[in-house]
Amino acid sequence: MSRRGLALATVVVTLLGAGACGRRGAPVAPELRLPQAVSDLSGTVRAGGIELSWTSPRRRVDNTRMHDATVARVYRTDDAGTGEPTPALLVGDRVAGYTEIANIRLLDTAVPATPEGRLVYRDTTGLQFGRRYTYVVLTEDSRGRVSPPSVRLSLPYAAAPEPPRALRAEPGEEQARLSWQPPARDTDGGAVDAPLEYEVLRAGSPEGPLVAVARTAPGVTAFTDTGLENDRAYSYAVRAVREAGAGSALGEPGPRVTVTPADMTPPSAPAHLVAIPSAGTVRLSWSPSPERDVAGYVVYRAAGAGALARIGSTPALAAVFVDRDVPPGSYRYAVTARDGGSRANESARSNEVTVSVP
Repeated sequence: MSRRGLALATVVVTLLGAGACGRRGAPVAPELRLPQAVSDLSGTVRAGGIELSWTSPRRRVDNTRMHDATVARVYRTDDAGTGEPTPALLVGDRVAGYTEIANIRLLDTAVPATPEGRLVYRDTTGLQFGRRYTYVVLTEDSRGRVSPPSVRLSLPYAAAPEPPRALRAEPGEEQARLSWQPPARDTDGGAVDAPLEYEVLRAGSPEGPLVAVARTAPGVTAFTDTGLENDRAYSYAVRAVREAGAGSALGEPGPRVTVTPADMTPPSAPAHLVAIPSAGTVRLSWSPSPERDVAGYVVYRAAGAGALARIGSTPALAAVFVDRDVPPGSYRYAVTARDGGSRANESARSNEVTVSVP
């Protein structure tokens, strides 16, 4: 090829290369393709261990979406709890001064997670009461790129209380009244030396999953759960909570109890009872009770000055009753209303009327 032809070929190749680079765009710096750091690492001291939870990152450092997080690595260090915890510095793909305690394969369907999608890991290895444990988490993608360390989480490891004792539940109208006795000891055998808080757990059925619904102030051993559904069985459990420095130590829940709230308010008494006697018969009528849950009426009769006794009933839509085959004599009558709840609450009696049957 001549010198002129070689020069033209060089220009063409150069232009083609420049055009191709323009289509690809500027290369992205490798550090911007790393997974973002976990930002919401949290933890709780429980009986027998420390439970961590966090959200696996869904974006990279350059804020592009990431769909290939494959591994979460949990690192831990511990100290006596004085001064600042060990800094979390990434050296290579490891955290200097920390020990890797878990390597979690995120594609494993058996990885524990909360209903909100937060990953859960429970550390139970070599923990000692009185030590402070600091954790960080790394995320790795399918190409082995490792995120910066998460925020540090430091928790003092303290003994959790034993479960509360003698939990009782009493039903009310759309409510349940709970009471219990505090635990006498911690799980390490030591005596409880300060007022505890308590977490109340509730399930919407006797065997359903328990969910925390309330936390008491220190030393409070009773709670009233309101806004419930009457005639529905709920189950409850309670666990003790000790505040421990920057964290909490949660005990295990005690045994469940089941309670069924019920309507306990009786209807208003019927009014304006009137009795019309005739031979062997007394016809009664009255003004109905105004409540919408009235299921029926109960009729009472007494001979002379005797005690009133139930002699019959009517459905809610009937405000009349005919007492038949009544022997001659003097009689007193009264009527009550009852509701349709499981307790069948009965109202006070209406006005009494006295009649003479010929």
